[in-house]
Amino acid sequence: MVGIVLASHGGLAEGVLSSGAMIFGSQDDVATVSLTPDMGPDDFKAKLVEAVSTLSDQEHVLFLVDLKGGTPYNQTVTLFGEGEHDDWVAVTGLSLPMLLSAYESRVEAQTAAEVARGVYQGAKVSVNVVPESLTPEAIVTAAPATRAGKSKLTLAPGTVLGDGKIQTALVRIDSRLLHGQVATAWAKQVSPTRIVVVSDGVARDPMRKTLITEAAPPGVRANVIPVSKLVEIWGDPRFGSTKALFLFENPEDVVRAIDGGVDFKEVNFGSMAHSAGKVLLNDTLSVGPDDVKAVRTLHERGLKLFAQKVPTDKPQDVWGLVVKAGLNK
Repeated sequence: MVGIVLASHGGLAEGVLSSGAMIFGSQDDVATVSLTPDMGPDDFKAKLVEAVSTLSDQEHVLFLVDLKGGTPYNQTVTLFGEGEHDDWVAVTGLSLPMLLSAYESRVEAQTAAEVARGVYQGAKVSVNVVPESLTPEAIVTAAPATRAGKSKLTLAPGTVLGDGKIQTALVRIDSRLLHGQVATAWAKQVSPTRIVVVSDGVARDPMRKTLITEAAPPGVRANVIPVSKLVEIWGDPRFGSTKALFLFENPEDVVRAIDGGVDFKEVNFGSMAHSAGKVLLNDTLSVGPDDVKAVRTLHERGLKLFAQKVPTDKPQDVWGLVVKAGLNK
């Protein structure tokens, strides 16, 4: 696997690494080197050498550096001239989107050069200005129609696409709904053609609805609908070519959908925010009485319920966590 070294002034490198772990999960073969006020150029260079030595593959290394012309950059480039390193590549402008793009790209890439191309593209599309009217015209690009979730179904009723049934890529409960872990890690893992946020509250809130649909990854349509709408479209054959990643805020809404005829086989529990009166099941899931009742219902109906924040985490049986917490009585 291509190794990654994050090099920066101060704590930027460690901060980006920590943030990346929240979204993509902990990753192997990633090292950080930080320039502190008491370090000279030679000290930093020695730390770079040490960081490279911790990587399992030292021939294919991507350096993500914060600032061109700074000591981290200068010392990184100096290393390039001290040996045969045909596949050492440095990219400046270290940011969280760059690191996430590197994680995505190196899953299939064989060289640091290939990963660097993915990083460069990821960095280019990650810059956004709100309101859009303030975006310099030179960098404004037309958003694909699939990003905004505004296209409407225009096929005649009764039209059958595919086998006439919505394919379920993933059903996930996540109080944050569509955010980095979903848009980056899970979308990459399950490859949906559409992300469907099922929430009565968000469907009534234009601002939240807009923010969520704009957070969809490139090439994936995002929609926000109430539970009743999901029940309505579940049997519509016009959605037969859709492979959907469904996002719910809580297990109660999943039960409502199933009561309405939606056929889910398993549910991924990502995060459920803690609040007064709720009990922690693990580091990301907090449940109250209504949540426990809904989880029990899903369990008794035979659905597979698993807690897994990101794809690289080991799945946990949710009903087992409820039992362990003594909430099954």
